[in-house]
Amino acid sequence: MGGMGSAHARHLFAGGVNGAVLSALCDTDAARRDQLKALFPEVPVYENAEALLAAGVCDAVVIATPHYFHPVIGVQAFEHGVHVLSEKPMAVQVSEAHRLIEAADKSGRAFCVMFNQRTDPLFQKARELVQSGVLGELKRFHWIITNWYRTQAYYDSGAWRATFCGEGGGVLMNQAPHNLDLWQWICGMPDRVLARCPVAKYHDIEVEDEALIVGEYDSGLVALFQTTTGEYPGTNRLEITGDGGKMVLEDGKLKLWRLKEREREVCFTAKEGFVQIPMDYEEMTFEAPPNAHGAVLQNFVDHILHGTPLLSDGREALNEVMLCNAAYLSAWQGGVVALPVDAAAFDRELAARREQSAMREAGSAPMHDGYQTRWQVRW
Repeated sequence: MGGMGSAHARHLFAGGVNGAVLSALCDTDAARRDQLKALFPEVPVYENAEALLAAGVCDAVVIATPHYFHPVIGVQAFEHGVHVLSEKPMAVQVSEAHRLIEAADKSGRAFCVMFNQRTDPLFQKARELVQSGVLGELKRFHWIITNWYRTQAYYDSGAWRATFCGEGGGVLMNQAPHNLDLWQWICGMPDRVLARCPVAKYHDIEVEDEALIVGEYDSGLVALFQTTTGEYPGTNRLEITGDGGKMVLEDGKLKLWRLKEREREVCFTAKEGFVQIPMDYEEMTFEAPPNAHGAVLQNFVDHILHGTPLLSDGREALNEVMLCNAAYLSAWQGGVVALPVDAAAFDRELAARREQSAMREAGSAPMHDGYQTRWQVRW
């Protein structure tokens, strides 16, 4: 019951999700449990996830713990016949992600991951335009997502943060999973990646605070992905080009250029060396949901009660973990990594780093009085 857990709990406790009530809480810290009893009267508080699940007091759980516990608790929940909504990432390792999916499939219960940025209509429109073929054959995907700025105080706020033994990685494992998920949600998975992930470039930490990924597709599409927690002011600019046009997402707008002739056709049929291809241009703006996390919670509950399709199915979340693992493996081994990633090779590399890792000295994670603006899509 740290930052995310307390925000989700307050939203549920306040009746923010139609069809759901907050039925139980758990925390391994005794002092935190005393706080919870005062903040959420008449809601039972348990000392750990096992005790909560054994009590049989809930239909579904929200898992908001350090990353390594997501698949552990998720599997336990499915074994108790409980629906699961996990915070991102669903797991640190592809191997653990597969184990969680197998448990979900066996249980027949709902499985969702908190990729709240999928609720943003700009990203939904971008996906629609790409998948409907408006941009034609894709050439380039370039996302500069460097406005994840964090201070040293942020990393010092939790003992598990920015450690291989507690968090499993840095900016790619904590902040950028949203963007890695949107990358594959919009354009699909690359066939191979090459990555550089500098460690402690801007902070006193043991993991990466900057990453550059080049993704190659057999189709010819090239994806460039740049992220960091060490730049201010940062940039959030997504540009996708194809032989039918281009779109740019920046400053809360989607800018779209539609070519009236396919560029590949013009290239080989034009008689002149320099031509201007006729095109149409438009800008689109949408009103983003005021509470993206709450929207995912509502969708999760509506799926359980009414069969509404999941916006962020947990099985799809495997692709984000796959991209993250492949990028790390490429950076650690210094070469191109083919997808699907070699899960055993990644596990060996990660285990070696966990052996040298140590938890940070820090106090207990802060609780929040609601969803923070820093968790929203920021342009």
